[in-house]
Amino acid sequence: MNVYEKMVDKLWEKFSSEDTWIAIGEGSLRIIITLLLAGIVVRIGRIILRNFFRLRSKSPLTVSERRENTLLKLLENIISYVVYFMAIINILEILTFNIKGLLAGAGVVGLAIGFGAQNLVRDVITGFFIIFEDQFSVGDYVRIGQFEGTVEEIGLRTTKIKGINGELNVLPNGGITEVTNFSIHNSIAIIDVSIAYESDIQKAEKVIEELLQVLPGKYEEIVAPPQLLGIQNLAASDIVLRITAETLPTNHWYIARMIRKEIKLCLDQNGIEIPYPRLVTYSRKEQQEKPVEVKHGGE
Repeated sequence: MNVYEKMVDKLWEKFSSEDTWIAIGEGSLRIIITLLLAGIVVRIGRIILRNFFRLRSKSPLTVSERRENTLLKLLENIISYVVYFMAIINILEILTFNIKGLLAGAGVVGLAIGFGAQNLVRDVITGFFIIFEDQFSVGDYVRIGQFEGTVEEIGLRTTKIKGINGELNVLPNGGITEVTNFSIHNSIAIIDVSIAYESDIQKAEKVIEELLQVLPGKYEEIVAPPQLLGIQNLAASDIVLRITAETLPTNHWYIARMIRKEIKLCLDQNGIEIPYPRLVTYSRKEQQEKPVEVKHGGE
């Protein structure tokens, strides 16, 4: 009997043994129970965390909702990592791996990798300081480099930003050097309104100022009555008036659109003309030297 046949006989003897199948069944059952317990522990841990933060939000002490949401996400991730890591160690032990040897080897390999993974270490350290200093939080509208959008998630290694078109940008924390946060302070909406030179500028200013006084009662996003600063520019065919309005954070785009609409309707009701392209021509006939005004390309 050659070596190959002896190996086949040993395998057949092993797998035909009742003890072998009992051990396989017990091991599989223990692995399934371990995974189920890990999932249950993670879910219970997340429920406890959410209830804890919900109670904190109802306390009389001032709590930053932005910071609470960020810490909640981070702690939920940490619980998942720790529980599933322990589950994997337990599964390896069930599979009769030498856990002590693996951990010792992993420590040496991890030390070697640590010297080469400087970017990873930088990402983790930067992520810690982003959370610790509360530079931005989940739900904030930020601009980081060329990316702009709402912060979906902040981790120790990466930050996820959802853009205005729905795209998800994943940025390594180590590459975040400059951040513009639009969600901390009130925003300022800037609106330029053009008035025709032929219009009564004083009447236009009076009508617009009266309109601006009633807008805070119509739009709750406006913090204070908008201000008409005056004439911003004397352009070639129009007079430009500038208006500013203080709004709640990140609402200045919406309020600017609404104010433009309100002003357009108001000017139309009061017969104040908004400029449009015009062409003035002169006749060469000596007896007809009066200028003829052509609007919109007409004669």
